[in-house]
Amino acid sequence: MSDRADVIVLGMGIAGELVASGLAEEGLDVIGIDGGLVGGECPYWGCIPTKMMIRAANLLAEARRIPGIAGDVTVTPNWDFVAARIRDEATDDWDDRVAVERYERKGGRFVRGVGRLVAPNSVEVAGQRFEASRGVVLATGTSPVIPPIPGLETVDYWTNRDAVAAKELPESLVVLGGGAIGAELAQVFARFGVRVAIVEALDRLLPLEEPEVGLLLADVLRREGIAVHAGSRVASARIEGDQIAVRVDAGPEIVADRLLVATGRRPDLVALGVANAGLDEHARWISVDARLRAAEGIWAIGDVTGVGPFTHVAVHQARIALDDILGRNPPAASQAIPRVTFTDPEVGSVGLSETAARETGRRVRIGFADVQSSARGWLHKVGNEGFVKLVEDEDRGVLIGATAMGPAGGEVLSMLTLAVEAAIPTRDLRRMIYAYPTFHRAVEDALAALAR
Repeated sequence: MSDRADVIVLGMGIAGELVASGLAEEGLDVIGIDGGLVGGECPYWGCIPTKMMIRAANLLAEARRIPGIAGDVTVTPNWDFVAARIRDEATDDWDDRVAVERYERKGGRFVRGVGRLVAPNSVEVAGQRFEASRGVVLATGTSPVIPPIPGLETVDYWTNRDAVAAKELPESLVVLGGGAIGAELAQVFARFGVRVAIVEALDRLLPLEEPEVGLLLADVLRREGIAVHAGSRVASARIEGDQIAVRVDAGPEIVADRLLVATGRRPDLVALGVANAGLDEHARWISVDARLRAAEGIWAIGDVTGVGPFTHVAVHQARIALDDILGRNPPAASQAIPRVTFTDPEVGSVGLSETAARETGRRVRIGFADVQSSARGWLHKVGNEGFVKLVEDEDRGVLIGATAMGPAGGEVLSMLTLAVEAAIPTRDLRRMIYAYPTFHRAVEDALAALAR
């Protein structure tokens, strides 16, 4: 293989593959480099398989809600179906041959190996150096953060990848971290009969969301039998016979068959060699401009930028970088970044929270509506917990943030994302007709509360 190309793409996850494929289709000589699977975290361990797990767990929950509403039913969970579906439909048993061939058919070249910047336009892989004449795209994503807990190094703990790949479930599980990954997986396993405890160091679950979200989710999970330890730090971990013992600074020691570490993700900028390209290797993320340029001839896209650890953000950034490399006029990056945590109830949010908005010095008004009090929530009867919370810039009369939590929180969020992105006046939103009886009609109730 020639050691020169027009563009080198370091990291072939969702974002990297999109850029590399797009450049190759335009006739550029592109080398894509990755030591892992082409496609990255999302199709093999993230978005796709975890949502398969969540879909199965939600079906069990719905079946258990039948008594008293539609009849009687006996529910017998079987994880074998889930494990088989993940291997058959989501991961091809963790084989990326199809993805590699798809990329190569478009004209790209692929190098399997861990790459490292050795100069602004050069990447080294296993001693071989590759040089780019037009630029390098950094799309190497993130890895799980393993906290410095005494004794943790002696324990055979899980990360999200181990949890997704599990063919058999443990009888009990401790989840360290009450963010999106920890909360989603905890609920899935609990619904399949695993005895689960969550330990979150901050004072509530999903701490990046509105406070009402974490409080309501904790209440829902506790009613499902999950032990929630919020505001608790793990002091140590150790092996206890065939199990793992976790000592927290508030409460008794927790003993379980398995320990899942879900305490966040970070890029390793030192290992990536960004200092060799003049970038700060001690920064938390790679800083980029509106065109995703980190420096002259270097673009960074996806999770490594810290803009949002979501596939849809990575794809959005990849399209902007692709246009910029090709000399097109890329669109401005969207400022209304939606995110959804696929717990039950779902949590969809966009823009600023109430606290974040007030910290900017803005005058804000809050509109709140309880989903259970809406017509659709009342009809739903069970599994109907949730709310809509709106954050309005009072001086401008537009929404700058919103949260939709409920049975269809992620779907209700779509209209709120549009409202934030387009800065639609709230007076216009109040004049709209909202279909009855729907979950999104709670937005109308929240707008009415906002006007009071």
